[in-house]
Amino acid sequence: GFQEDIQILKMNGDRIAVVNMYCGNQPVFICQKAQITDYSNCSADDAADDDANVLQTELGPQPLTIMKARQLLSWYTLSQNVNVFAVDNNPALHPLWVRCDMSDPARTTWFGAETVCMGNKVSGVKLYSVTCKGATVDKTSLMTLDELKQEHKKRRHPPTMVIKGSARFNLFGSTVVENTMIESQSSVTVDFKWSHVENILETPPLSSTATLNIKVASGDMRSPMFEMYRELEFLQTLADGLRTGETEWMEPLESMSAVNLTKAYLEELQSTAKALQDQAAKTTETTKTKSETDTPIFNSFLERGDLDFVEQLWVRMRKSVTSYQDIGDCLKLVIEALRYGDIKPWIHRDSSSSLSKLILQSYHQQIDHVSLTGVTPVHMLLEMGLDKMRKDYINYLIGEELTTLNHLCYYLSTEADLQEQVIRLRKLHHLLEIIVTCSTFLGLPYDRLFLLTQSCLQHYKTNPYDEEHEFKLQIKPALISHFYQKEHPVLWGAELCSGHGPREVRTSLQLSDRPLVDHVIFETDYPNETVNGDSEDPAFFSTMVCCSLVSFA
Repeated sequence: GFQEDIQILKMNGDRIAVVNMYCGNQPVFICQKAQITDYSNCSADDAADDDANVLQTELGPQPLTIMKARQLLSWYTLSQNVNVFAVDNNPALHPLWVRCDMSDPARTTWFGAETVCMGNKVSGVKLYSVTCKGATVDKTSLMTLDELKQEHKKRRHPPTMVIKGSARFNLFGSTVVENTMIESQSSVTVDFKWSHVENILETPPLSSTATLNIKVASGDMRSPMFEMYRELEFLQTLADGLRTGETEWMEPLESMSAVNLTKAYLEELQSTAKALQDQAAKTTETTKTKSETDTPIFNSFLERGDLDFVEQLWVRMRKSVTSYQDIGDCLKLVIEALRYGDIKPWIHRDSSSSLSKLILQSYHQQIDHVSLTGVTPVHMLLEMGLDKMRKDYINYLIGEELTTLNHLCYYLSTEADLQEQVIRLRKLHHLLEIIVTCSTFLGLPYDRLFLLTQSCLQHYKTNPYDEEHEFKLQIKPALISHFYQKEHPVLWGAELCSGHGPREVRTSLQLSDRPLVDHVIFETDYPNETVNGDSEDPAFFSTMVCCSLVSFA
């Protein structure tokens, strides 16, 4: 009955913090205690049993005893040893990692094993043990570098040893507002790597390599992009309505109805005797002087002064439309005014919406008949919004010299169907949220923003929209030294390495602000009040990984 309560899962190593350090994202076997749910005496309407099942599923992964874990490891090692089982070209197994319950004196939380190959033959096995200590504020109780070296020498007698350091800092996580934490879905962390560690928990030197990990969620109210986001939301509402046939209209931002706003706009154009070019020039001037006098808060972040007739109409409609009827009525007013020659509006040369095409026709007094029934009005409004917002984004990216029109072809294509165009616009918006976060919050210089823009544009050409994706960017530590030098790391590690290639052996110590292991409960040595951040000193959990090499003679 030994195997009954064991569960073996195959997964990618990067799903588990400790395993990720050694196996990256290659497939591994994870071995743990099976969660046995007893359904035998269970009837469908038994609410009490349902509760029991809920509890069962919420337990999370469970460890095995140290004895069982050792047994599994020795079987793994034996099965790979050609001298024991005379099997030629025995295929190397995936690494095996077993969750342990810390019941031994060393407090082991994981055992791991992976095959070492010379050519295509398995020549040995590397064995890992992960031991953990609960959180402590007391720096003197942490392991010293010398102790770490001793630990390493127990397993090897290396002629040379290299000590590498690594650290992760959180640059942008949650913001404290009136003592409540607002969790932001966005995060910017930075990973440092350096060689020659002098002290435990030392600040990464300026010579380190540093990589930003940037994850930004759209729609944060504190973002300079928030107004744009609301505009995109309205656009998305229209697109969803076309796709599903159901629409949840947003609260209008204007008190005047859409039809009255449109009427007023058309009258304003008619009553302006001067040519519309003057009007456009004037709008540009007034916008300019306005933004120059205002304190530069980024609300008008991507506001352009050169909005043409169709764009001005979109701005009014997106703030006031609350039904399909509204859209149809507004467009009907506009098309009639064009047909009777009441207005001769100015539009950008490269506008591609169907309303723009009608305006071009009106210059020659011949307008196609448009039947404003069914979904046609929604289509027309969606095209107007796509046109306007694409221009906003291009205007910013090209104005800041972050890219060229050439690189934006995929995002600006009007060949794709409307739903796909909306998706590509969302991608462009997300890219801008990322760039703006890095320029306003981190103050990154132009060359880094340029590089980041290129990598986001590349990424989104082939990948689906995903706010969970972490974009990586190499930077010089000096650029962000004022952020991390006074901070405590969320993760700090020292690793000793000796040997080369498959025979390399590593011993590492990781200090972290939260446990790196999720299947055991840790005791902590500090009173509760320090947990709430009253204490200046951070508490660190210690995780040590030791590795030894078993060679098959």
